[in-house]
Amino acid sequence: MSATPAGASATAAGQARWQAEKEAVLATARTMYAKGLVEGTAGNVSALTADGHVCLTPSSVSYDTMGLEDLVVMDTEGNVVEGTRSPTSEKDLHLACYRSLPNVGGVIHSHPLYASMFACARQPIPAAIEEFVVFVGGEVPVCEYTMTGTAALGEEAVRNLADTSAALLASHGMISIGNTPDQALHVALVVERTAQVVHGARSLGGEHRLPDKTVSDFEGVYRYLRALPPS
Repeated sequence: MSATPAGASATAAGQARWQAEKEAVLATARTMYAKGLVEGTAGNVSALTADGHVCLTPSSVSYDTMGLEDLVVMDTEGNVVEGTRSPTSEKDLHLACYRSLPNVGGVIHSHPLYASMFACARQPIPAAIEEFVVFVGGEVPVCEYTMTGTAALGEEAVRNLADTSAALLASHGMISIGNTPDQALHVALVVERTAQVVHGARSLGGEHRLPDKTVSDFEGVYRYLRALPPS
C-alpha cells in the first residue's frame, strides 16, 4: 500500500472541512444568476466557514461552468489559504462585513435591475411592504459613491449595514447580508421585488408609508432574526 503524501492529506482535510460552505456558495451563486440578479460573471457570493475562514466565488468565471474547485478560501485578513483562482475583485467588500458585522454568515453583491436603478439615482428604497421590514430591517440606504474593488467600499458598506441587511452601492448595485448565503440571497430578492413595486407605485401616485406600529412590530422580528448566529 502506498503512503499518502502529507501535503495531499492536508489538502483533502481542508476540502472536507469546507465542503458544506463551498456547496452553499456555489448553489447560491447559481441561483443568483438564474434569478437574473446578475449578468455574465458579474456579482459575487461568500460564506463564513465554521472555523472562521471565508469561501468566495472567483473572479471572471461563468456561473454556468463554475465548480467547487473554482472557489477560493481566504482568512479574514485577505490571505488565500486554498484555491488556484483569483478571488472576486470585491473580496474587500465581503471581508469587511465578516470583520465588522456580528452574526453574518453570508454576503452577496449583485446588480439587480430595479435596485440598481435606485442606486444610480442615489435614492433609498423605502420599506413600503411588510415583509421588507421583517427580512431587510427597514429602508435600504444608499452608500456614498466609492470606487469598486477597494477597501474603502467595504468600509462604506459596513457603515450602512449597521441596521439593515442590504445597502445600495451608488452607481453600482447592491450588497446584502444574512446568517447564510441563502438568506443573503433572499434579502436581495426581497429588495429587488420591492424596488420594482415601488417603481410601479410611483407611476400611480406614489407608495404609502406603513403604519408606525406595523414598522415597530416587524422591526422587532427583524432584530431577533439578525441576532441569530450563522448556521
